[in-house]
Amino acid sequence: MSDQTNADTGNTIKDPSDWTTGEEPATGAQESYLHTLAAEAKEDAPEGLTKAEASRRIDDLQEKTGRGR
Repeated sequence: MSDQTNADTGNTIKDPSDWTTGEEPATGAQESYLHTLAAEAKEDAPEGLTKAEASRRIDDLQEKTGRGR
């Protein structure tokens, strides 16, 4: 996936697989938000994800719960 520009902020959005820190463990904030979204979607919250995996799962769950961009 190529970089995309967010029209609202002018920031470039990179595909998580292109992140230099993507293989690091998910942040506390990502894990917390994943648990919130998973509960709303009535799904189990995934554990042990990398930052990139967590980001992709957050995107999926945002779509499912209607919190998508």
